[in-house]
Amino acid sequence: MMLFSSCESNFKEVQKINFSEFSPSGEADDLNLKYTDSGTIKSVLISPKMLDYNAVNYPFTEFPKGIHVTFYESNGKKTFVTSNYAVSYKTTSVIDLLGKVIISNEFGQKLETEQLFFDQKNEWFYTDNKFKFTDPKGVSYGEGIDFSKDFKIVNSQKISGEVEQSQ
Repeated sequence: MMLFSSCESNFKEVQKINFSEFSPSGEADDLNLKYTDSGTIKSVLISPKMLDYNAVNYPFTEFPKGIHVTFYESNGKKTFVTSNYAVSYKTTSVIDLLGKVIISNEFGQKLETEQLFFDQKNEWFYTDNKFKFTDPKGVSYGEGIDFSKDFKIVNSQKISGEVEQSQ
């Protein structure tokens, strides 16, 4: 019995050696975060759960229950972003949005896809996934798109659909 007890104890120690702890260094529930610049609100991020992994080799912040972001333009116009899940990578300033990603604005434009990346430095969205883009002129579908956060510049690939042309 003594021999068995000794082996069991060593086995548990070996398991502990091979196990690496990967837990968040910070957590927040019901987050309502406002980003400001010179006293002006630039965006508001709302999320039911945030996990911060700041102490790992490649730090990131995870939003496992999704996000709702409102971007405020200098002219007062708003752009809205929602997704079921998001990860913000600190070293690259890229946010990976996953699951029912929807971006819309006050002009009736809306983009829907399953995964979308946001480059915070350049304020630029992009994906290689399928998407649906709706605006007052019509609906288009495609695979692969990149665009500015205000939808002023849009580059899309493999497009189908009907869009009314302005004259």
